[in-house]
Amino acid sequence: MGVTGAGKSTLAQTLSSRLGLPYHEMDALYFNGPDWAINNKVTEDVSRLTAEPRWIIDSLGYPEVRDLLWDRADTVVWLDYPKRVIMPRVLRRSIRRTVTREVLFGGNRETWTDWLSREHPAWWAWSQHGARRREVERRVRDPRFTPLDTLRFGHPNDTSAWLASL
Repeated sequence: MGVTGAGKSTLAQTLSSRLGLPYHEMDALYFNGPDWAINNKVTEDVSRLTAEPRWIIDSLGYPEVRDLLWDRADTVVWLDYPKRVIMPRVLRRSIRRTVTREVLFGGNRETWTDWLSREHPAWWAWSQHGARRREVERRVRDPRFTPLDTLRFGHPNDTSAWLASL
């Protein structure tokens, strides 16, 4: 869990490899066509994947599946990094993706024009940082979800130290 650019996918891939758990990329499940078309079967797909006993998904954030994921997860790893950590990461990633025309979920690409949109990852990370943090904090404290083991890391060094201990 974390805001755009925190390193959720990278961490999830690393955990998947180290722990031998199947990894599913939420953006790839959510976006399935040109112009960032949303998969109309995302809830069904996520429900099927999370019915398995062991899995890792790199985000619990999309509204259509948020409650489902929170209900079925047993552990949340929260990358609660400050903007000064997040923003350089998301900017570097988006510049790389735009320059190289990297193909993303559903065959989409980040373009220079996209940078003008409030939906662009850089704008989204900046504007949604506080709101996302408050929402995760609220959910972590919600009695319905208190059985969840929540690991909250405030800096990449903390996450790296934890990973080294696995």
